[in-house]
Amino acid sequence: MKISIIADVLGSENNGTTITVTRLINNLKKRGHDVKVVSPSKINEDGYYSVDTIDFKIFNNYVAENGVELAKADKEILRKVIGDSDVVHILLPFSLGTAALKICLETNTPFTTAFHAQPENLSCHVGLEKNRAVNRAIYKFFYSHFYKYAPYIHCPTEFIAEKLRENGYVSDFRVISNGVDPVFVPRDVPKPQGFEDKFLILNTARICKEKSQADIIKAISKSKYSDKIQLFIAGDGPLKKKIENMGEKLKNPPVISFHPKEELCNLINSCDLFVCSSYAEIESIACLEAISCGLVPIIANSPMSAAKFFALTKNNSYKYGKPGDLASKIDFMIEHPDIRLELKKRYIEYSERFRIEKCIDKMEEMFSDAVNGIHR
Repeated sequence: MKISIIADVLGSENNGTTITVTRLINNLKKRGHDVKVVSPSKINEDGYYSVDTIDFKIFNNYVAENGVELAKADKEILRKVIGDSDVVHILLPFSLGTAALKICLETNTPFTTAFHAQPENLSCHVGLEKNRAVNRAIYKFFYSHFYKYAPYIHCPTEFIAEKLRENGYVSDFRVISNGVDPVFVPRDVPKPQGFEDKFLILNTARICKEKSQADIIKAISKSKYSDKIQLFIAGDGPLKKKIENMGEKLKNPPVISFHPKEELCNLINSCDLFVCSSYAEIESIACLEAISCGLVPIIANSPMSAAKFFALTKNNSYKYGKPGDLASKIDFMIEHPDIRLELKKRYIEYSERFRIEKCIDKMEEMFSDAVNGIHR
């Protein structure tokens, strides 16, 4: 098939959307599809079409700190690409995606959409991520100007599909995981030099408000084993300096750095425990990557996080925003290595359903159904 991907956000792999979109593109190409990509990314390869980014004026520095560039709509490029497509997949309901949707409707070109941006990911920038009225308004806005026209919506989890239903969305929802890259498998990796005698806890996420890394630092400070624990944060983001400053109060300050996926896989396999502390997660590929390597997680049970459903036992979950509860769960895991070993086996088996090959099968089915007008 000739598949065109319209991505308002695509650049450095420093956020979940970019990572999952890049994997989708690469895996569709591997299967022989003719894939074209319209995005703000400057990629000098066949099939990539670069558009300008939106000028946010006095807010440009703030946007840059968040490591995200938003595309400006270029209707000339969009018409060219869409006109040579069997199906168009539109990832986000912003300027470029909205323009692409309108052109698909005008030209009667089959298209699908995805839901990758939770309202909480936007409202957190003004401190209103827990304001239900504000988040409902964002859901409503997304629907009225974009998703009401979408015949298909790719939902990475049933959690977000249900949120859309609760907010009045009516489409053919295709619940398909974004999938885990094949590189993330169990490996026999020693602990990093200098940390051989420490209990290593890993968090992989952008360092920003809704990821709540501060709760992990507070929990470690409350742990009976705080002198033994070493926290690794694999990521970057606007709150990096704040988290570094908080971490200086720990007996073992956190090690914070961004890692390419091969390095990240080795780091995951060298650690003892994974903590997903996020308030808002549509899926949490980071958590799936960890459990695919057999790293046992403790996950915040936030009402706005799909990741909480990856908790296989009560010991894999803690009360969101309660560092004391997280500390007690960390202590339990330190004191029961036998339980961690058994859970490791269970998580490796459980994670097989999220392998990207299986997910690409389902994405191909959605694209084929869109071309043929098949709905569930």
